[in-house]
Amino acid sequence: QVQLVESGGGLVQAGGSLRLSCTASGRTFTKNSMGWFRQAPGKEREFVAAISWPIGTRIYADSVKGRFTISRDIAKNTVYLQMNSLKPEDTAVYYCAASQMYGSRTLRDYDYWGQGTQVTVSS
Repeated sequence: QVQLVESGGGLVQAGGSLRLSCTASGRTFTKNSMGWFRQAPGKEREFVAAISWPIGTRIYADSVKGRFTISRDIAKNTVYLQMNSLKPEDTAVYYCAASQMYGSRTLRDYDYWGQGTQVTVSS
């Protein structure tokens, strides 16, 4: 069993910052990328950012580029999402996910998912 557990969500005012964390545990599996996705009410789940696990190459959605930073701590088996200059449109449930593929922005390429953490940005 593989578990991904997110934390760090909450309520913040527009312009503020939050840092999300996601720790992987359980059965050893090959993860070549870990990513963050989000889903706002009434909308489809969308890609936010991903990082190549062994090398650290990062990719971002255009909507968060320059404001969000993804990073990882290999020793802690943890991926982070630092979110700055938050906007009300960033309000969503944020999910982390792990993939055996490199640098994918596609949901179906991710094999394991966390339960999600709510981020609410007030105007």
